[in-house]
Amino acid sequence: MLKRICMIPACRNDTDHEPLFRQESYFHWAFGCAEAGTAGAIDIDTKKSILFIPRLPEAYAVWMGKIEPPSTFAKKYGVDEAYYVDEIPKVMQDNYASKTVHVLYGKNTDSGAYSKPASFEGMDKFTVDKDTLHPVIADLRVFKTKEELDVLRFVNQMTSEGHVEAMRQIKPGMYEYQLEAIFKFHVYMHGGCRRTAYTPICASGPNAAVLHYGHAGAPNDREIKDGDIMLLDMGGEYHCYAGDITTSYPANGKFTEEQKIVYQGVLNAMTSVEQAMKPGVVWTDMQILASRRILEALIELGVLHGDIEEMMKVYLGGYFMPHGLGHFMGIDTHDVGGYLPGYPERIDKPGLRSVRTARELKENMVLTVEPGMYFIDSEMDKIIADPTLSKFVNVERLNQFRGWGGVRLEDNVIVTATGIDNMSSVPRTIEELESVMAGGAWPPARDAKPELCRNFDMWGAATKQ
Repeated sequence: MLKRICMIPACRNDTDHEPLFRQESYFHWAFGCAEAGTAGAIDIDTKKSILFIPRLPEAYAVWMGKIEPPSTFAKKYGVDEAYYVDEIPKVMQDNYASKTVHVLYGKNTDSGAYSKPASFEGMDKFTVDKDTLHPVIADLRVFKTKEELDVLRFVNQMTSEGHVEAMRQIKPGMYEYQLEAIFKFHVYMHGGCRRTAYTPICASGPNAAVLHYGHAGAPNDREIKDGDIMLLDMGGEYHCYAGDITTSYPANGKFTEEQKIVYQGVLNAMTSVEQAMKPGVVWTDMQILASRRILEALIELGVLHGDIEEMMKVYLGGYFMPHGLGHFMGIDTHDVGGYLPGYPERIDKPGLRSVRTARELKENMVLTVEPGMYFIDSEMDKIIADPTLSKFVNVERLNQFRGWGGVRLEDNVIVTATGIDNMSSVPRTIEELESVMAGGAWPPARDAKPELCRNFDMWGAATKQ
Protein backbone atom coordinates (compact mmCIF):
# COMPACT_ATOMS: atom_id res chain seq x y z
CA MET A 1 0.00 0.00 0.00
CA LEU A 2 1.38 3.36 -1.01
CA LYS A 3 0.42 6.85 0.04
CA ARG A 4 2.09 10.18 -0.50
CA ILE A 5 0.78 13.64 0.35
CA CYS A 6 2.10 16.52 -1.74
CA MET A 7 1.08 19.75 -0.03
CA ILE A 8 0.70 23.14 -1.69
CA PRO A 9 4.03 24.99 -1.25
CA ALA A 10 4.30 27.84 1.23
CA CYS A 11 4.14 31.40 -0.05
CA ARG A 12 7.35 33.32 -0.54
CA ASN A 13 8.67 35.44 2.33
CA ASP A 14 5.35 35.82 4.15
CA THR A 15 3.67 37.19 1.04
CA ASP A 16 0.83 35.79 -1.05
CA HIS A 17 3.23 35.01 -3.91
CA GLU A 18 2.96 31.29 -4.66
CA PRO A 19 5.84 29.48 -6.41
CA LEU A 20 5.08 27.38 -9.48
CA PHE A 21 4.09 23.95 -8.15
CA ARG A 22 6.04 20.89 -9.25
CA GLN A 23 4.79 17.46 -8.18
CA GLU A 24 6.88 15.25 -5.88
CA SER A 25 8.67 12.71 -8.07
CA TYR A 26 7.67 9.40 -6.47
CA PHE A 27 4.04 10.50 -6.39
CA HIS A 28 4.20 11.56 -10.02
CA TRP A 29 5.76 8.23 -10.97
CA ALA A 30 2.94 6.31 -9.28
CA PHE A 31 -0.07 8.45 -10.21
CA GLY A 32 0.90 11.03 -12.86
CA CYS A 33 -1.09 13.58 -10.89
CA ALA A 34 -0.28 17.26 -11.47
CA GLU A 35 -2.49 18.79 -8.76
CA ALA A 36 -1.10 19.95 -5.42
CA GLY A 37 -2.39 18.74 -2.06
CA THR A 38 -3.28 15.26 -3.31
CA ALA A 39 -2.56 11.84 -1.83
CA GLY A 40 -2.71 8.32 -3.15
CA ALA A 41 -2.88 4.67 -2.15
CA ILE A 42 -2.38 1.36 -3.93
CA ASP A 43 -3.70 -1.93 -2.56
CA ILE A 44 -0.85 -4.34 -3.25
CA ASP A 45 -3.12 -7.41 -3.07
CA THR A 46 -5.93 -6.26 -5.37
CA LYS A 47 -3.94 -3.68 -7.43
CA LYS A 48 -6.69 -1.16 -6.71
CA SER A 49 -5.52 2.46 -6.95
CA ILE A 50 -7.08 5.32 -5.00
CA LEU A 51 -6.55 9.06 -5.34
CA PHE A 52 -7.47 11.57 -2.65
CA ILE A 53 -7.97 15.21 -3.69
CA PRO A 54 -8.29 18.30 -1.50
CA ARG A 55 -11.79 19.56 -0.68
CA LEU A 56 -11.50 23.11 -2.00
CA PRO A 57 -13.31 26.22 -0.69
CA GLU A 58 -15.88 28.03 -2.82
CA ALA A 59 -13.47 30.93 -3.38
CA TYR A 60 -11.22 28.61 -5.38
CA ALA A 61 -13.70 28.74 -8.29
CA VAL A 62 -13.29 32.52 -8.53
CA TRP A 63 -9.51 32.74 -8.27
CA MET A 64 -8.19 29.40 -9.51
CA GLY A 65 -10.82 27.77 -11.71
CA LYS A 66 -13.66 25.27 -11.72
CA ILE A 67 -13.90 22.90 -8.76
CA GLU A 68 -14.14 19.34 -10.05
CA PRO A 69 -15.50 16.36 -8.09
CA PRO A 70 -13.37 13.30 -7.23
CA SER A 71 -14.87 11.35 -10.13
CA THR A 72 -13.27 13.77 -12.60
CA PHE A 73 -9.81 12.98 -11.24
CA ALA A 74 -10.49 9.25 -11.18
CA LYS A 75 -11.17 9.41 -14.91
CA LYS A 76 -8.35 11.84 -15.67
CA TYR A 77 -5.65 9.77 -13.98
CA GLY A 78 -7.07 6.29 -14.58
CA VAL A 79 -7.38 5.29 -10.91
CA ASP A 80 -10.05 2.92 -9.62
CA GLU A 81 -11.48 5.24 -6.97
CA ALA A 82 -11.18 8.86 -5.84
CA TYR A 83 -12.19 10.58 -2.62
CA TYR A 84 -11.45 13.77 -0.72
CA VAL A 85 -8.34 14.00 1.44
CA ASP A 86 -10.43 14.46 4.57
CA GLU A 87 -12.00 11.05 3.85
CA ILE A 88 -8.68 9.19 4.15
CA PRO A 89 -9.24 8.00 7.76
CA LYS A 90 -12.68 6.54 6.98
CA VAL A 91 -11.62 4.91 3.70
CA MET A 92 -8.59 3.36 5.35
CA GLN A 93 -10.45 2.16 8.41
CA ASP A 94 -13.41 0.75 6.45
CA ASN A 95 -11.33 -1.10 3.85
CA TYR A 96 -7.82 -1.75 5.14
CA ALA A 97 -7.98 -2.02 8.92
CA SER A 98 -6.35 -5.47 8.90
CA LYS A 99 -3.58 -4.63 6.43
CA THR A 100 -0.06 -3.29 6.81
CA VAL A 101 0.42 0.26 5.59
CA HIS A 102 3.69 0.67 3.66
CA VAL A 103 4.86 4.29 3.57
CA LEU A 104 7.66 5.81 1.53
CA TYR A 105 10.69 6.58 3.66
CA GLY A 106 14.31 6.36 2.62
CA LYS A 107 17.51 8.22 1.82
CA ASN A 108 18.37 9.86 -1.47
CA THR A 109 21.97 8.84 -2.09
CA ASP A 110 22.72 12.02 -4.08
CA SER A 111 21.38 14.68 -1.71
CA GLY A 112 21.50 12.69 1.52
CA ALA A 113 17.96 13.89 2.29
CA TYR A 114 15.21 11.54 3.44
CA SER A 115 11.72 11.34 1.99
CA LYS A 116 8.99 12.36 4.40
CA PRO A 117 6.76 9.39 5.31
CA ALA A 118 3.03 9.82 4.81
CA SER A 119 0.64 10.11 7.74
CA PHE A 120 -3.09 10.40 8.34
CA GLU A 121 -5.41 10.63 11.32
CA GLY A 122 -5.79 7.22 12.93
CA MET A 123 -2.66 5.81 11.35
CA ASP A 124 -1.43 4.69 14.78
CA LYS A 125 -4.10 1.97 14.67
CA PHE A 126 -2.39 0.31 11.70
CA THR A 127 0.77 -1.74 11.38
CA VAL A 128 3.13 0.63 9.55
CA ASP A 129 6.16 -0.47 7.51
CA LYS A 130 8.65 2.31 6.69
CA ASP A 131 11.46 0.12 5.32
CA THR A 132 10.16 -1.95 2.40
CA LEU A 133 8.70 0.52 -0.08
CA HIS A 134 11.51 2.99 -0.78
CA PRO A 135 14.23 0.66 -2.17
CA VAL A 136 11.67 -1.25 -4.22
CA ILE A 137 10.20 1.80 -5.95
CA ALA A 138 13.59 3.48 -6.32
CA ASP A 139 14.81 0.41 -8.19
CA LEU A 140 11.68 0.30 -10.35
CA ARG A 141 12.26 3.93 -11.34
CA VAL A 142 15.70 3.01 -12.72
CA PHE A 143 14.09 1.04 -15.57
CA LYS A 144 11.93 3.12 -17.91
CA THR A 145 8.73 1.99 -19.61
CA LYS A 146 8.10 2.54 -23.31
CA GLU A 147 5.85 5.51 -22.51
CA GLU A 148 8.50 7.06 -20.30
CA LEU A 149 11.10 6.62 -23.03
CA ASP A 150 8.81 8.32 -25.55
CA VAL A 151 8.51 11.36 -23.29
CA LEU A 152 12.26 11.40 -22.62
CA ARG A 153 12.96 11.29 -26.37
CA PHE A 154 10.64 14.23 -26.88
CA VAL A 155 12.17 16.41 -24.17
CA ASN A 156 15.63 15.49 -25.47
CA GLN A 157 14.65 16.64 -28.96
CA MET A 158 13.41 19.96 -27.57
CA THR A 159 16.52 20.31 -25.41
CA SER A 160 18.77 19.56 -28.38
CA GLU A 161 17.02 22.18 -30.51
CA GLY A 162 17.33 24.75 -27.71
CA HIS A 163 21.07 24.18 -27.52
CA VAL A 164 21.48 24.52 -31.29
CA GLU A 165 19.48 27.74 -31.28
CA ALA A 166 21.74 29.23 -28.59
CA MET A 167 24.77 28.03 -30.55
CA ARG A 168 23.55 29.81 -33.69
CA GLN A 169 22.89 33.13 -31.95
CA ILE A 170 25.93 33.49 -29.67
CA LYS A 171 28.51 36.19 -30.30
CA PRO A 172 31.09 37.94 -28.16
CA GLY A 173 29.63 40.91 -26.29
CA MET A 174 26.45 39.05 -25.33
CA TYR A 175 25.79 38.08 -21.73
CA GLU A 176 25.52 34.52 -20.50
CA TYR A 177 21.91 35.03 -19.40
CA GLN A 178 20.94 35.84 -22.98
CA LEU A 179 21.87 32.29 -23.98
CA GLU A 180 19.81 31.01 -21.08
CA ALA A 181 16.87 33.11 -22.31
CA ILE A 182 17.23 31.81 -25.89
CA PHE A 183 17.17 28.23 -24.64
CA LYS A 184 14.21 28.73 -22.29
CA PHE A 185 12.21 30.46 -25.00
CA HIS A 186 12.81 27.67 -27.49
CA VAL A 187 11.90 24.73 -25.25
CA TYR A 188 8.77 26.50 -23.98
CA MET A 189 7.63 27.97 -27.29
CA HIS A 190 8.23 24.83 -29.35
CA GLY A 191 8.01 22.06 -26.75
CA GLY A 192 5.67 23.25 -24.01
CA CYS A 193 8.44 22.92 -21.40
CA ARG A 194 7.20 25.45 -18.86
CA ARG A 195 10.19 24.88 -16.64
CA THR A 196 13.74 23.68 -17.02
CA ALA A 197 14.84 20.45 -15.36
CA TYR A 198 17.45 22.34 -13.30
CA THR A 199 19.02 25.78 -13.13
CA PRO A 200 20.73 26.35 -16.51
CA ILE A 201 24.52 26.59 -16.55
CA CYS A 202 25.64 29.13 -19.18
CA ALA A 203 29.34 29.48 -18.46
CA SER A 204 31.88 31.46 -20.44
CA GLY A 205 35.65 31.56 -20.06
CA PRO A 206 36.77 30.96 -16.46
CA ASN A 207 33.21 30.27 -15.35
CA ALA A 208 33.32 27.00 -17.31
CA ALA A 209 35.55 25.61 -14.56
CA VAL A 210 32.73 26.05 -12.00
CA LEU A 211 30.85 22.76 -12.17
CA HIS A 212 27.45 24.08 -11.04
CA TYR A 213 27.78 27.67 -12.23
CA GLY A 214 24.51 29.55 -12.77
CA HIS A 215 23.24 29.48 -9.18
CA ALA A 216 21.94 32.57 -7.35
CA GLY A 217 25.44 33.70 -6.38
CA ALA A 218 26.73 33.38 -9.96
CA PRO A 219 23.63 33.94 -12.11
CA ASN A 220 24.91 33.59 -15.68
CA ASP A 221 25.73 37.31 -15.75
CA ARG A 222 29.24 37.56 -17.25
CA GLU A 223 29.83 39.31 -20.56
CA ILE A 224 31.07 36.81 -23.15
CA LYS A 225 34.52 37.64 -24.50
CA ASP A 226 36.09 36.90 -27.87
CA GLY A 227 38.22 33.78 -27.44
CA ASP A 228 36.13 32.34 -24.57
CA ILE A 229 35.31 28.66 -24.51
CA MET A 230 31.65 28.14 -23.61
CA LEU A 231 30.02 25.44 -21.51
CA LEU A 232 26.22 25.29 -21.63
CA ASP A 233 24.50 22.65 -19.49
CA MET A 234 20.74 23.04 -19.92
CA GLY A 235 17.69 20.80 -20.08
CA GLY A 236 13.97 21.19 -20.56
CA GLU A 237 11.38 19.47 -18.38
CA TYR A 238 8.18 18.00 -19.84
CA HIS A 239 5.55 16.37 -17.60
CA CYS A 240 8.29 16.26 -14.92
CA TYR A 241 10.67 14.30 -17.18
CA ALA A 242 14.12 15.80 -17.74
CA GLY A 243 16.49 16.55 -20.55
CA ASP A 244 20.11 17.18 -19.54
CA ILE A 245 22.48 18.06 -22.39
CA THR A 246 25.80 19.90 -22.30
CA THR A 247 27.55 21.54 -25.23
CA SER A 248 30.92 23.31 -25.37
CA TYR A 249 32.24 25.51 -28.16
CA PRO A 250 34.19 28.74 -28.80
CA ALA A 251 32.18 31.93 -28.42
CA ASN A 252 33.51 33.29 -31.73
CA GLY A 253 32.80 30.08 -33.65
CA LYS A 254 36.41 29.05 -34.32
CA PHE A 255 38.49 26.75 -32.12
CA THR A 256 42.09 27.66 -31.26
CA GLU A 257 44.62 24.83 -31.38
CA GLU A 258 44.60 24.51 -27.56
CA GLN A 259 40.81 24.48 -27.50
CA LYS A 260 40.80 21.77 -30.15
CA ILE A 261 43.05 19.49 -28.06
CA VAL A 262 40.97 19.91 -24.91
CA TYR A 263 37.65 19.58 -26.75
CA GLN A 264 38.74 16.56 -28.77
CA GLY A 265 40.02 14.87 -25.61
CA VAL A 266 36.62 15.20 -23.97
CA LEU A 267 34.86 14.07 -27.15
CA ASN A 268 37.16 11.04 -27.31
CA ALA A 269 36.16 10.20 -23.74
CA MET A 270 32.46 10.47 -24.59
CA THR A 271 32.80 8.43 -27.79
CA SER A 272 34.84 5.69 -26.10
CA VAL A 273 32.31 5.32 -23.30
CA GLU A 274 29.28 5.31 -25.59
CA GLN A 275 30.86 2.67 -27.83
CA ALA A 276 31.61 0.49 -24.79
CA MET A 277 28.22 0.80 -23.08
CA LYS A 278 25.93 -2.26 -23.10
CA PRO A 279 24.23 -4.54 -20.57
CA GLY A 280 26.74 -6.08 -18.18
CA VAL A 281 29.19 -3.16 -18.25
CA VAL A 282 29.98 -1.68 -14.83
CA TRP A 283 29.51 2.08 -14.71
CA THR A 284 32.63 2.77 -12.63
CA ASP A 285 34.68 1.07 -15.36
CA MET A 286 33.31 3.68 -17.75
CA GLN A 287 34.48 6.43 -15.40
CA ILE A 288 37.97 4.92 -15.48
CA LEU A 289 37.88 4.70 -19.29
CA ALA A 290 36.87 8.36 -19.57
CA SER A 291 39.62 9.36 -17.16
CA ARG A 292 42.21 7.63 -19.35
CA ARG A 293 41.09 9.60 -22.41
CA ILE A 294 41.28 12.85 -20.44
CA LEU A 295 44.85 12.06 -19.36
CA GLU A 296 45.82 11.30 -22.97
CA ALA A 297 44.63 14.75 -24.02
CA LEU A 298 46.51 16.42 -21.16
CA ILE A 299 49.70 14.68 -22.28
CA GLU A 300 49.12 15.95 -25.83
CA LEU A 301 48.50 19.41 -24.41
CA GLY A 302 51.89 19.34 -22.69
CA VAL A 303 50.42 19.65 -19.19
CA LEU A 304 51.32 16.07 -18.20
CA HIS A 305 54.21 13.75 -19.00
CA GLY A 306 55.18 10.24 -18.01
CA ASP A 307 53.58 6.80 -17.81
CA ILE A 308 49.81 6.98 -18.11
CA GLU A 309 49.42 3.70 -16.22
CA GLU A 310 51.20 5.24 -13.24
CA MET A 311 48.93 8.29 -13.49
CA MET A 312 45.89 6.01 -13.41
CA LYS A 313 47.14 4.34 -10.22
CA VAL A 314 47.13 7.67 -8.36
CA TYR A 315 43.79 8.74 -9.89
CA LEU A 316 45.32 11.85 -11.45
CA GLY A 317 42.44 12.17 -13.92
CA GLY A 318 40.06 12.75 -11.02
CA TYR A 319 41.60 16.17 -10.41
CA PHE A 320 40.83 17.30 -13.95
CA MET A 321 37.39 15.63 -13.97
CA PRO A 322 36.29 15.69 -10.32
CA HIS A 323 32.64 14.89 -11.06
CA GLY A 324 31.07 11.59 -12.01
CA LEU A 325 30.83 10.51 -15.63
CA GLY A 326 27.04 10.58 -15.54
CA HIS A 327 23.90 9.66 -13.65
CA PHE A 328 20.51 8.03 -13.96
CA MET A 329 17.93 10.39 -15.45
CA GLY A 330 14.15 10.43 -15.61
CA ILE A 331 11.60 12.22 -13.45
CA ASP A 332 14.56 13.73 -11.60
CA THR A 333 17.62 15.01 -13.43
CA HIS A 334 19.78 13.06 -10.98
CA ASP A 335 17.36 10.15 -10.83
CA VAL A 336 17.16 7.70 -7.95
CA GLY A 337 18.55 4.19 -7.58
CA GLY A 338 22.28 4.84 -7.66
CA TYR A 339 23.37 3.21 -4.42
CA LEU A 340 20.54 1.02 -3.18
CA PRO A 341 21.00 -1.79 -0.63
CA GLY A 342 22.43 -4.90 -2.26
CA TYR A 343 24.26 -3.01 -5.00
CA PRO A 344 27.94 -1.95 -5.13
CA GLU A 345 28.87 0.92 -2.83
CA ARG A 346 30.62 4.19 -3.61
CA ILE A 347 34.41 4.06 -4.21
CA ASP A 348 36.20 6.72 -2.16
CA LYS A 349 38.88 7.77 -4.66
CA PRO A 350 39.39 11.03 -6.63
CA GLY A 351 36.77 11.22 -9.39
CA LEU A 352 35.24 7.86 -8.45
CA ARG A 353 33.81 9.20 -5.19
CA SER A 354 31.55 11.48 -7.23
CA VAL A 355 30.20 8.71 -9.49
CA ARG A 356 26.45 8.57 -8.86
CA THR A 357 26.16 4.81 -9.27
CA ALA A 358 28.47 1.80 -9.35
CA ARG A 359 25.84 -0.51 -10.81
CA GLU A 360 26.06 -2.83 -13.79
CA LEU A 361 24.22 -1.49 -16.82
CA LYS A 362 20.93 -3.15 -17.83
CA GLU A 363 18.43 -2.66 -20.63
CA ASN A 364 16.06 0.33 -20.31
CA MET A 365 18.27 2.24 -17.91
CA VAL A 366 18.60 5.90 -18.92
CA LEU A 367 21.88 7.64 -18.11
CA THR A 368 23.80 10.75 -18.99
CA VAL A 369 27.31 10.45 -20.41
CA GLU A 370 29.13 13.65 -19.45
CA PRO A 371 32.93 13.61 -19.38
CA GLY A 372 34.75 16.87 -18.81
CA MET A 373 38.17 18.46 -18.46
CA TYR A 374 38.56 21.51 -16.21
CA PHE A 375 41.34 23.74 -14.96
CA ILE A 376 40.13 24.50 -11.43
CA ASP A 377 42.55 26.52 -9.30
CA SER A 378 41.94 24.57 -6.09
CA GLU A 379 42.44 21.21 -7.85
CA MET A 380 45.55 22.46 -9.63
CA ASP A 381 46.97 23.61 -6.28
CA LYS A 382 46.40 20.12 -4.85
CA ILE A 383 48.23 18.51 -7.76
CA ILE A 384 51.23 20.82 -7.46
CA ALA A 385 51.45 20.36 -3.68
CA ASP A 386 51.36 16.54 -3.80
CA PRO A 387 54.68 14.93 -4.87
CA THR A 388 52.92 11.72 -5.96
CA LEU A 389 50.96 13.82 -8.49
CA SER A 390 53.26 16.72 -9.32
CA LYS A 391 55.96 14.43 -10.72
CA PHE A 392 53.72 13.95 -13.77
CA VAL A 393 53.08 17.68 -14.24
CA ASN A 394 54.74 20.42 -16.24
CA VAL A 395 53.91 23.05 -13.62
CA GLU A 396 54.74 26.03 -15.83
CA ARG A 397 52.47 24.70 -18.58
CA LEU A 398 49.70 23.84 -16.12
CA ASN A 399 49.72 27.35 -14.68
CA GLN A 400 49.15 28.75 -18.16
CA PHE A 401 45.63 27.28 -17.96
CA ARG A 402 44.56 29.14 -14.82
CA GLY A 403 41.41 31.04 -15.78
CA TRP A 404 41.05 29.01 -18.98
CA GLY A 405 37.82 27.32 -17.90
CA GLY A 406 36.86 23.86 -19.03
CA VAL A 407 34.94 21.65 -21.45
CA ARG A 408 32.09 19.25 -20.74
CA LEU A 409 29.96 17.27 -23.19
CA GLU A 410 26.79 15.45 -22.19
CA ASP A 411 24.49 13.05 -24.00
CA ASN A 412 21.36 11.31 -22.69
CA VAL A 413 21.28 7.63 -23.64
CA ILE A 414 19.07 4.56 -23.24
CA VAL A 415 20.76 1.23 -22.60
CA THR A 416 19.49 -1.27 -25.18
CA ALA A 417 19.97 -5.03 -25.52
CA THR A 418 23.13 -4.53 -27.59
CA GLY A 419 24.41 -1.03 -26.79
CA ILE A 420 22.76 2.37 -26.44
CA ASP A 421 20.19 4.61 -28.10
CA ASN A 422 21.48 8.20 -27.97
CA MET A 423 18.52 10.57 -27.55
CA SER A 424 20.60 13.74 -27.91
CA SER A 425 20.96 15.42 -31.29
CA VAL A 426 23.49 18.27 -31.24
CA PRO A 427 26.67 18.99 -33.22
CA ARG A 428 29.61 17.21 -31.61
CA THR A 429 32.65 17.17 -33.87
CA ILE A 430 34.80 20.28 -34.24
CA GLU A 431 33.85 20.46 -37.91
CA GLU A 432 30.11 20.19 -37.15
CA LEU A 433 30.27 22.90 -34.50
CA GLU A 434 32.19 25.38 -36.63
CA SER A 435 29.84 24.73 -39.55
CA VAL A 436 26.64 25.22 -37.56
CA MET A 437 27.99 28.35 -35.86
CA ALA A 438 28.80 29.75 -39.31
CA GLY A 439 25.19 29.21 -40.42
CA GLY A 440 25.38 25.68 -41.76
CA ALA A 441 22.41 23.30 -41.64
CA TRP A 442 22.02 20.90 -38.79
CA PRO A 443 20.26 17.51 -39.41
CA PRO A 444 18.31 15.45 -38.76
CA ALA A 445 14.74 16.55 -39.40
CA ARG A 446 12.55 16.13 -36.37
CA ASP A 447 11.42 12.56 -35.90
CA ALA A 448 7.65 12.07 -35.97
CA LYS A 449 7.65 9.68 -33.04
CA PRO A 450 8.77 12.10 -30.31
CA GLU A 451 6.32 14.69 -31.67
CA LEU A 452 3.46 12.34 -30.80
CA CYS A 453 4.37 12.67 -27.11
CA ARG A 454 2.50 15.98 -27.09
CA ASN A 455 -0.72 13.99 -27.56
CA PHE A 456 -0.21 11.41 -24.83
CA ASP A 457 -0.25 11.55 -21.07
CA MET A 458 2.25 9.69 -18.90
CA TRP A 459 0.39 6.41 -19.16
CA GLY A 460 -0.20 6.38 -22.90
CA ALA A 461 -3.86 7.42 -22.83
CA ALA A 462 -4.89 9.84 -25.55
CA THR A 463 -5.43 13.41 -24.31
CA LYS A 464 -7.70 16.01 -25.76
CA GLN A 465 -6.10 18.89 -27.63
